[in-house]
Formats: sequence, C-alpha cells, structure tokens
Amino acid sequence: MATTMPDQPSPSAYHLLLQLEQQFDTLIDMIETAVSLFERQQPASWVFHQATLSRHWLREALFDMWHEQDQDGRETRNYIAIVAANDELLTAVDAVNQAKKSFAELLQHIKQAFPQTLSDAKSRLPQRHPYVDEALRRNGLARLHLKQSWRQLPIAQAPVSRVRFAWYSSGRSIKRLTVQEAEQKLLKLDTDAPHIRIQLRKLAGIPSGEVLAQVQTQAPLMRANLFFTEPLDDGHTRRALNAAMPIFVPDNNQRLPHINVPALQPPTTRTRARRRDEKLEPDVFLPSLRVYRYR
Repeated sequence: MATTMPDQPSPSAYHLLLQLEQQFDTLIDMIETAVSLFERQQPASWVFHQATLSRHWLREALFDMWHEQDQDGRETRNYIAIVAANDELLTAVDAVNQAKKSFAELLQHIKQAFPQTLSDAKSRLPQRHPYVDEALRRNGLARLHLKQSWRQLPIAQAPVSRVRFAWYSSGRSIKRLTVQEAEQKLLKLDTDAPHIRIQLRKLAGIPSGEVLAQVQTQAPLMRANLFFTEPLDDGHTRRALNAAMPIFVPDNNQRLPHINVPALQPPTTRTRARRRDEKLEPDVFLPSLRVYRYR
C-alpha cells in the first residue's frame, strides 16, 4: 500500500524559504552588530518614562520581533526613545534598516506567490537561532511578528536641537464600500437578530450607487517632532514621525537634544479639533459594521 507523503513546498517555494532564512540571519547579525556597538559605546540616551536605563534596553527593543501568546496580530509593542549616536552607530543602524527592508520585500513576495508557506516560515525562523528559540519558549512568546520585524528605525538626517513628543489619539482608517458590499457584510451576520434586520432595511432605503465609509479607529500613538539645529538644504526646519521605535539623532558632543516629557498615558478624548470640512456624517449609519454615510 502506497504511503501518502506530507505536503512539501514546491521547488520555487523552497528556494524562497532558503532565501528568507538567509535574510533573517542577516537581519539578526545586523541587529547584533548595532546593539553590541551601542552597549560598548553607551551613548547618551533617553527612554520614555524610565529614569534608570538597563544596559541592554536597546537589545530588548530591537530583538522584540515575536508574538506574545494571544496577542492581536495588529498590535505592536512600542519603544519610545532617543539615542544620540555617532557616525559609526548611525551607519550600523542604517544597515539594520537595509536588512529589514530586504527581509520585508522577500516576505511580501512569498506572501503573494506562496501564501501557504508563510505561516510555516514564521515558526521556522527562530529555530535557526537556538538562543532565540529558547528565549521565546521560556518567555511564552510564539511566532515571528511580521510588523515588528520589519519596522524601520528612524534616523534624523541632520543634528537636532529639540524633540517634542505628543500623543495622537484621533487617527482612523477609512475604507470605501458600495451598498452591495455593505449588504453582503450584514448578511454574513445573524440576520435573525432585530438590529441586523433594521440595518438591512436602512441600507435598502438609500440609492444603490451611494458610496459608504467603513471606519476603523486606530490605537493612540506617540508622534515626535524633530527640530533641526540648522535648516536642511530643502529649507525644512523640522520632521514629524511616528515614535514607535527608538529615534537615532546625530550626537552633539555626546549630548541629547532638549526633550519634553509627555504624559504616560494617551488622553481619553480627541486631541485634535474636528475639521470643518469633515466629509462623514457624525452619526454611524450601520453600527454593526462601523459604516457612515458621506455628507
């Protein structure tokens, strides 16, 4: 009786997985080079609401690329910090970013060409580094967190005199939906429930060609405004960016720029005034889908 062989990746998929493993090895090596250099140099650093810094805080931040048990895949852990880096350290951090970019591009290619192999890859990669795999198991961590693995480390392109942090808590993503798409989404819910039937009737009462908006509120995030010591060649005097990862700025005689200390927690209410030209109606049209009508 013939035995059934388990599904194996195709030769092309196998080749890409080998490439991915090599890219992952390179990424780990580049991070190790950068954090080892940081730990030898111990440059001036500031970490959000930490009065005393661990010698290895940057290592913990840069090697945090793993899902915790039961973690929502859309969530990422943030490491808000400023490092005054010399040219050698800036070069090492830039090499980390290049490795992250190459790793992300290859992951996207595999996701598009061989999506069934991606899940296996996320579990296999840590096993290539026994100390990583052991730490993951010991700390209750699971698979590779793609977003945390490829997110870039911000590098200021010129000396910075001050950094202003502020919570941004009014972000949202808007996806346009047709009436037909909204109807299909409602029909996938419990159509016997009264509130779903009410929403289906409301949907039937508007023009079939109307475009709707499905709104997803985004988690609060920390933003940083970097004010350059001198205007850049293009005339810009500052740069705004999300501060999810440590920001590396050129050192100024081993001194940090002036940094404000934002609140530990984001505000519970909207931090920015509503735009007068906001295009969505204030009241939700289909609550079960977070769908609004345009004005």
